[in-house]
Parts: sequence; C-alpha cells; structure tokens
Amino acid sequence: MPNAMKYFSLTAIFSALLFACSGSAEKIYPEKLPMTESVYASATVQPDSLYQVYSVAMGILDNVWVEEGDKVAKGDRILQITNTSPELNTENARLSMELARKNYSGSSAVLNSIKDEIQAALLQLKNDSINYYRQKKLWDQNIGSKVEFDNKKLGYELSQNRLELLKKKLDQTKNELKTQLRQAENNYKTSRTTSSDFTITSKINGTVYALYKKTGEIVNTVEPVAAVGKSDLFVVELLVDEVDIVKLRLGQKVFITLDSYGETVFEGTLEKIYPRKDERSQTFKVEALFNDPPVTLYPGLSGEGNIVIAEKKEALVIPKTYLINGSKVLTDKGEIPVTIGLENMVMVEILDGIDENTAILKPEP
Repeated sequence: MPNAMKYFSLTAIFSALLFACSGSAEKIYPEKLPMTESVYASATVQPDSLYQVYSVAMGILDNVWVEEGDKVAKGDRILQITNTSPELNTENARLSMELARKNYSGSSAVLNSIKDEIQAALLQLKNDSINYYRQKKLWDQNIGSKVEFDNKKLGYELSQNRLELLKKKLDQTKNELKTQLRQAENNYKTSRTTSSDFTITSKINGTVYALYKKTGEIVNTVEPVAAVGKSDLFVVELLVDEVDIVKLRLGQKVFITLDSYGETVFEGTLEKIYPRKDERSQTFKVEALFNDPPVTLYPGLSGEGNIVIAEKKEALVIPKTYLINGSKVLTDKGEIPVTIGLENMVMVEILDGIDENTAILKPEP
C-alpha cells in the first residue's frame, strides 16, 4: 500500500477492529499500526510568481496585445494606453537636448562671440605690450614723461586682465552649456521613460491568466489591468489555523487532495511559511510544491491538505472517541489514566497506561 494511502486509511482500518459487547457498551482492543499526526489546511492551487499587473500612468486602453491564456516572455507587450501628452513632451525634450548639444559643441553664437572677443583682446594685448616695452625702454634712458610711461603700463595691464576675464568667461559658459546639455539629456530620458509607461509589459516569462480591462476603458493606477504568472510551475496555498502554525517546519511532507481529482492523493513538500496572520480569518498562509504534480492544473483549483508534523511506523493507537476528557479510558476495572502521544482527527497514540491486551469500553455520550 502506498504511504499516502496508508495515512488516509486509518479510519477504514479501525472500522474493522474486533469488538465485544459488555452490556450495551462497545469494547475494543488497542492495535499497533502506522501513525501520523498532521495539521489540516484548506488548499488552493495558484501559479508560481502570480502577480497583479498595474499601470503607472492614466489613460484610455488603446490596444490589447494578448488574450487570456497566452504565453508571454519577459518584456512582451500586454496592453497599450493612449495619451498624447507624453509623446509631445518627449518630442519637446528631444528638441531641447539637440539644441543644448549644438550649443555645447562650439557652434553656438554665445561661444563664438566670446572667442571673437578673446581674439580681439589678444591683438589688443599684443599692441599694448609693444607700446609698453617701447616706452619702458625709453623711460629707462630717461626719455619721455612719467605720465606717458604710466599710461602705457596701465593699458598693458588692463589688456592682460581683460584677456584673463574673457578666458574665464569662456570656461564658465562652457560649463553652463555642459550642465544644460546634461539636464536636457536627463529630461529626454525621463520623458522617454514616462512615454514607455503607457506600454504595459510582462515582468516574467509566463502566462496571462486574466485581463480586467477592455479596449476603450479608462485605466488608472489603482485597479489591476491583468494577472500574469508562471506557466509550468504551480504552488499550493494552504491556510493554517493559528493554533497549528507553530508546529510547522519547512520541508515537512504534505498530502493534498483536489476536488477536481476526486480521492486521488498528491504528495508535496512545505516550501514557505508566511509570518503574517490574516486577522479576518485568523489563519496563516503557507505554500507547498507538488512532488509529482497532476498533468493539468488551473489557477483556483481547491481542495484540502494535511501537513505531516510527526509519524511512526508502529504505534499503539485507539479511536479518539474512546478517550475520556482527553486523558483516560474506560475498562472493566473502571477509568484508567493514559499518556497520549501522536494524534490526528480520528486516532490517538497511547504511550502509557494500557497495552494491546487491555479491553477498553466506549464511554457513554
């Protein structure tokens, strides 16, 4: 018998236990059988990496590039939103960038004007330099007046200062134009990004499982427009009661039944435990992966899961209905305290107090 079926057939095994009648009470004997303790959870199948697709821009849905059930690759278009403002902004940003690049490249009137002034200042400096040194040579020979010498010297120094100022002005203007070019390039990149926001693409390789908008409808940033998830990998979402969540560990075995597959039992492994409790349902969500998944799966398939938290190949067990207050059993000699071990919804393991030869009676309801 497969292990999975063994765990789920304990009720059938115990229905065949021998019992005798002592008055009107049912009498049975404990038996040694494989025993497993598990945590029950409701199960829902979902594609791995399933996410809701949102738009980062508002507009009118102009085109739907896919249909529900279509496979898409990362970056493939899903929806197209129309809005002329981003296109105009992008064009304006492009024109501003080209103008800034042209100005910075050296063909702008501003730079050419400064360069012309520098050339004129160089000529003026050369002329003033000749006059100054000629006058200085004469002055050194005590020829000429002191006023004339001072005027030549002042003119020469002023020409030097003017040339230096024009060179600094040229460097400053270049830096300003360079900054303007960078700003224009950034604006253009931003406008292109904004424009691309109107084309909604897939973030993963997968399948389009839902489309929530039709062509012509208004798209906003609050409502999802589609749902995309992986095509070939499904997870089982399990909702576990808060009382049982502390018993779970990653890697534990999970037995899953789906309504669509009747009594077939699928084995899986606990892969993820979400630490946040849902206050409305008072449950925690955990995820399991199929060890050998069914051939066909769809999002939303529901069923049940049993997460195995402990198991023994052989345990002394009795039906839980024969326990009194959870710690005693009724025998011909009266109530006897027992120590219990593993338990599930139907059976409980007896660790101490009775053995296989102890006849126990079913207590009165």
